[in-house]
Amino acid sequence: MYELKTKLNDGSVMDFVNSIQDEQKRQDSLVIIKLMKEVTKMKPKMWGPSIIGFGSYHYVYPSGHEGDMPLMGFSPRKQNLTLYLWDSAPNTDLLKKLGKHKTSKACLYINRLSDIHLPTLKKLMQYFYKQTVKTKT
Repeated sequence: MYELKTKLNDGSVMDFVNSIQDEQKRQDSLVIIKLMKEVTKMKPKMWGPSIIGFGSYHYVYPSGHEGDMPLMGFSPRKQNLTLYLWDSAPNTDLLKKLGKHKTSKACLYINRLSDIHLPTLKKLMQYFYKQTVKTKT
């Protein structure tokens, strides 16, 4: 049976952030943590070895596969900052105002925070969080 790698664990968020080699990515991660804490009113937790998540929800797919995931989270990947923000239609008006980014079904990819408009990022987080809480909890 398949076992998820992305599980809530007792790892230290700050130890993980402090281990990030790239200084800019480390500083950007601290800003994202601050924004996500403000939006969710929750403390960050480690999910797997490299995802910082806030809150959790339980999902069950029609196939029977199920698990738990953070309501909101991000990972400072080597190539970019990956924010796990949605699994439905995003707010395209806010995305147009955000700045340089890419998206996929559930992720927002940002190279560095200096490429985007931070107040718009916070609004996107608020929008997503409100939608997620409504549909997942």
